[in-house]
Amino acid sequence: MNILLFLIPISLILIGVAAWVFVWAVRHGQFEDLDTPALDVLRDDARPVQDKDKPSAPAAGPGQDHAD
Repeated sequence: MNILLFLIPISLILIGVAAWVFVWAVRHGQFEDLDTPALDVLRDDARPVQDKDKPSAPAAGPGQDHAD
């Protein structure tokens, strides 16, 4: 029964933290547009996305001839 003296304040603190996180998310626009991210997956891109770190031409791997 003494454990309730520990668990009740902990649960109230957790509920307060969850409510604060929810209010923060609403104020920062996290729930403004719920449909577009789901539809972005279905769109076909006209051109593939290229990483900036990758070279535009593939490098020759082992066993391939180098054109020098």
